[in-house]
Formats: sequence, structure tokens, C-alpha cells
Amino acid sequence: MSIGTGNSMRPATTSQRTALVVITTIFFMWGFITALNDVLIPHLKSVFTLNYTEVMLVQSTFFGAYFLMSLPSGKVLAHWGYRASIIIGLIVTGIGALLFLPAADVQSYPLFLFAFFVLASGITLLQVAANPYVSLLGAPERASSRLNLAQALNSLGTTIAPKLGGLLILSTAVLGAAELARLSPAAQTAYKLQQAHSVQGPYIGIAIVLFALAVLVWWFRLPQPANAAEADDSRHRFVDALKHRRVWLGMLAIFVYVGAEVSIGSFMVNYLALPEIGNMSQARAAGYVSLYWGGAMVGRFIGSALLTRIDTRKLLAFNAAVAALLVLTTMLTRGHVAMASVVAIGLFNSIMFPNIFTLGIEKFGPLTGKVSSLLVMAIVGGAVIPLAQGALADHVGVHHAYVLPMICYLYIIWYGLRGSRVA
Repeated sequence: MSIGTGNSMRPATTSQRTALVVITTIFFMWGFITALNDVLIPHLKSVFTLNYTEVMLVQSTFFGAYFLMSLPSGKVLAHWGYRASIIIGLIVTGIGALLFLPAADVQSYPLFLFAFFVLASGITLLQVAANPYVSLLGAPERASSRLNLAQALNSLGTTIAPKLGGLLILSTAVLGAAELARLSPAAQTAYKLQQAHSVQGPYIGIAIVLFALAVLVWWFRLPQPANAAEADDSRHRFVDALKHRRVWLGMLAIFVYVGAEVSIGSFMVNYLALPEIGNMSQARAAGYVSLYWGGAMVGRFIGSALLTRIDTRKLLAFNAAVAALLVLTTMLTRGHVAMASVVAIGLFNSIMFPNIFTLGIEKFGPLTGKVSSLLVMAIVGGAVIPLAQGALADHVGVHHAYVLPMICYLYIIWYGLRGSRVA
């Protein structure tokens, strides 16, 4: 039986609308946390004197957690249900945020990476539970529109985080590499300790908000979506889902999309600071990262409305095509044109993840929960592709390394037009 039967055809109830508000707040928080990585990457690169490949271990660790923890998260969801899974996810994410305190105190890059892993493990469980929850919370023909709306709030978090992170973290970096080298070893150590400590305040605040949200979800009993039990039937195995070619194609689409999106954002501060591109400070460049993620937010609000009238697959392919052209433009130009092109990609990234996700779980009935876990596992693209782009940038430069995201968008065009079709 399809997930779009029975009570799901009824208009949204007050409890469903309230639940959507609560869940979209959680979407906002994990978007905020994820985009804050784009600020921490140049910051940690400076603090620990890392090359691009080494610093991209931040994204590899963060998004690698999606790969390692998605299947366990699916089992948690099948056993405990949506409400408990969301509460557990919020608590684990909050614990990960608190681990930034000892990591900064001892100035340990491996401990920072461990904190990123714990943080992302909690977000993985939130993704596995919240994405299908929103899809199931109402009429199936509006599932893509609802998920785009929720992802728009996620994008609001990704828009605010780089700007706020730039003010709270990057603006504290008053010395350049040459100035720092002229200091005594003791002064350098003291300065780097102060720089490491600058991350503590923001992550304490994040932990407080996450724990407060966990209490709110515990206090407010989220309604069970229509056919949720059917969609998360624990009698079905992951291997049953993997028998479907469309699952593999959907996983690859999520893999390359997240990889492209994260790569572009992760390199943007360093890219815009290049003399031939933006010739600006890292703190100022962080503001442009906010514009990049802000474009995704605006696009998702627009997409939520457009998807009530335009076919999901056609809109996905169109946006991927424009994104590919913008990447090509920034690679072939310099100065303001290159800047505008790379920032504008965010607007067309907007509807890709929710549309790929909605198409990926479409009409899988009792396998929906398992397919959701597999799609979230494919977010590991955010670990692999930025690392590959980092290695490429170390050899050919940041400017030309953007060829990798362009290839990713070409696959998404094909997936939208052909690969996502239900047999």
C-alpha cells in the first residue's frame, strides 16, 4: 500500500500544524549547526596550521557520521518511533556541542573532530526521523511542498550561522599568518589558545537551545502521522529496500547533491578571499556565505509555492542545470562575476535536497522508513566530495577545483528527468 492512502488525505489538523512548527524549528537548528562548519573550517585551518586536505577532515568527520549512523538511526526510529527518536537526536546533538569546550581547552584537533562526529550523529537521527515525519504529516500530494517549507527554515539557520559565526569567531582573528610568525613561541601559543576558546560561547548557546527543544518535544506530544506505522514497519529489512534500483539512484543523487552544496560552502570563505576573486578578509567573506545559504532559503520558500503547480522532476532538473552553468561561470571568470556566480548557486540549490528526498521515498509504503535511512546515509557525500575537492585544490588551486561540484549537478539533471521515475 502506498503512503498516500487513508487518513493522509484529510486536511491538516491543528495538532499537525503545531507539530510542523515544532519540527521546522528543529530543521532550523540543524541547518544553523551545519553551516557553522563553514566558519570553523577557515578558523581551525589557521589555529592548527592545516592545509586544505587536512581541514576538510571537518566535513569528512561530520558527514561521515551520516554514513556510519544512519542505519543505527533507522533501527532507533523503528523501535522507539518519531517522538522519542527526535528527543534522543536533540540530546546527542547537544552533547556534541558541549564537547567543543574541552576540545578548545586542550587545543586538540582530533578532539574537535570527535565533537563534530558526535554532533553529526545526533543530527543524523534527527534527519532520519524528521524528514519522513514531515512528508507523512498530511496529504501526500503536498509532501514535497511541506518538506520544501521545512527545509526553508533549515536554510534560515544556514543563512544566519555564517554571519553570526563570522562576528563571534572569525572577527577575533586580528593577526595574519605573517604577523603571527613574528611573535615569540609563547605568544603564539597564547594567541592560538584564545582563538580556540572563541568557539566555546556559540556552542554553549547551541547546546542550551537543543536541550530546551528536547524538553519541548517531550512536553508536546507529537501526533502520529497517518500510515506512520506502515511506513516504518520493522519487519522489513534494509536489504529489501536495496533491491530497488530507484533507491540506489536516489542515494547517489543525495550523495552528489550534498557533496556539491557542502563543497561550495566550505571553500567559499577562502575562495572569496583570493586576490583575483574578492580580495577580502575572511570575516567579510563569511557574510557572502550567508548570502549563499540565504539564496537557498529564498528559493525554498519560492519552491514550496511553485511545487503546487510545477512537476517536481522538471523543477529539480531545471535548477540543477542552472547551478551547473553558474559553477562553470565562476570557474571561467574572476572578480565580481566569479563572486556573484558562486553565491547565486545557493538560490538554485534550494529545492534539490527536499525534492530528491521526496522522490526517493515516493510510493515505497512499508519500506519508507528504511529508504529514508538509506537516503540520509548518502549524505556522506558531504564527507567525500569536499575532501576530494580539497585534495584537488591543493594541486590545481581552489578556483579550478570547482569542476567537481559541476559534475555532481550534471548527474542531478539526469536523475530529475530519468532516474527518479517510478517503474
